[in-house]
Amino acid sequence: MKAIWYGGLIYTMVTEGQKAEAVYVEGGVIKETGSFAELKKAYGSPDTKEINLHGAVMFPGFVDSHLHLIGHGEKQLRLDLSSFTSKEAIVRAAQESERYLAEGEWLIGEGWNENQFDKPEYVTKHDLDQLFPDRPVMLKRICRHAVAVNSAALKAAGITSQTPDPDGGVIVKTDGEPTGLLLDKAQDLITQAIPPVSQAYVDRALKTAITDCWKKGLTGGHSEDLSYYGDVSVPVTAYKTAVGSGQYPFRCHLLVHHQVVDKWDAMEKPEGPYLEFGAMKIFADGALGGRTALLKEPYHDDPSTNGVQVHDDKTLYRLIKKAREKGMEAAVHAIGDLAFEKVLDVIEQLPPKPGQHDRLIHAQVLNRELIKKTAAMPVALDIQPHFVASDFPWVIDRLGEQRMKTAFAWKTLIEEGILCAGGSDAPIEPIEPLLGIQSAVLRTSGRQKNGPSYNENERLTVYQAIQLYTTGSAAIIHKECTRGKIEKGFDADFTILSGDPFAAEPEHLHRLKVEKTVVGGQIVYEKEDRL
Repeated sequence: MKAIWYGGLIYTMVTEGQKAEAVYVEGGVIKETGSFAELKKAYGSPDTKEINLHGAVMFPGFVDSHLHLIGHGEKQLRLDLSSFTSKEAIVRAAQESERYLAEGEWLIGEGWNENQFDKPEYVTKHDLDQLFPDRPVMLKRICRHAVAVNSAALKAAGITSQTPDPDGGVIVKTDGEPTGLLLDKAQDLITQAIPPVSQAYVDRALKTAITDCWKKGLTGGHSEDLSYYGDVSVPVTAYKTAVGSGQYPFRCHLLVHHQVVDKWDAMEKPEGPYLEFGAMKIFADGALGGRTALLKEPYHDDPSTNGVQVHDDKTLYRLIKKAREKGMEAAVHAIGDLAFEKVLDVIEQLPPKPGQHDRLIHAQVLNRELIKKTAAMPVALDIQPHFVASDFPWVIDRLGEQRMKTAFAWKTLIEEGILCAGGSDAPIEPIEPLLGIQSAVLRTSGRQKNGPSYNENERLTVYQAIQLYTTGSAAIIHKECTRGKIEKGFDADFTILSGDPFAAEPEHLHRLKVEKTVVGGQIVYEKEDRL
């Protein structure tokens, strides 16, 4: 399709404040920017559309640099527990959801968060057994590093008082008996007992997710979900069917979990303008919510633990070496400072090839020494600004005031010259990029109306925050010359908003609406009620 876009504010993101009057697109690529009159004279023809923005505001397409795309679709298909504020409400919702299940089918819910409860207690089997004596139930904590299950699920998984903790995981017990709470790798004992999902289910979840992403203004995402749906061929087939075929245009960059990398490597892989594969994914630790992020010092609110090391030092080294042997970059989940340090140490010994860089995901708890070291290494960071909105103020109790000085330190990381990209970690956090941008700018808690700005010196400007989802998300996958800007030769991916984020009050950024989402020059979403 040929089209000239004009009639609104068009921010190129080439430099701060730079705007174009109009953009000419052909074959899914930006061919020229300039004045509307110049472009019309040069490229106007009967088959060239003239698309008036009617005062709307255009940006390069927003891309989420870290999410679980199929999981985001699942969250919409399954029981969503993220808004509930008590265990009682969660159990009632689960009971209501059971009505729609077939006999013998597992009841699975997503997103409970005890920090939203008046009394922050974990969900356990004791909360579930009375209502669900026979049906296996699994309710995932919002971080997905902990699950609560009932006795029927424990039985199905063969977990008893005699079952030892697996490497990198914890079966939480009281007086020797499993409570139904399983942390990190212990979750695998449960998931292995769940009957495999169908290809049709995974296809539906992926298409549901992409459709929702378009509505939120996303033109692409870097997703990690190839190891959670049975054989790796199942999610790969879903991506091939929806994205590789071009039916659902969305720039999918897929990380490859180390558990499936060998089988994936031997597969015939789908190709296309909307589908590509990236780094090998590894988990180094857990999350702060379940106190499984690996810290140098014990948790401030529980000195008995400093978290969970998912892989011992030798295994971590072996996995990153495996990535190198396959010519791959590594993408490593590292939230705690000790986990982060261990990963940097291995990368120092096994650096990526020239021109490559590894991705460290989350980077929430750091210190000045680690930040300086990161800046000097071939490392880029995937950060999730909305973690500030969801983790404060309870995270202060987890870490203590001293560690908070360099935690969630987005501005410091950027000012040190570290390449940062912005994502949501959906379905763990809301997928809306505007909420991530707002969180990076405000640094306020979503639980405190008119509350304080936490670590105010780490607030980003609106321009810096939008860079995370445009130029940052492009550069972290080496697409800085073709994506993330509105410039000649770049992909014609656009996010079009109802108003100007640079003119809006930061408190009102979430009120901006997505008017259109454009991928490869194709309008994939258009708000219906635009006046």
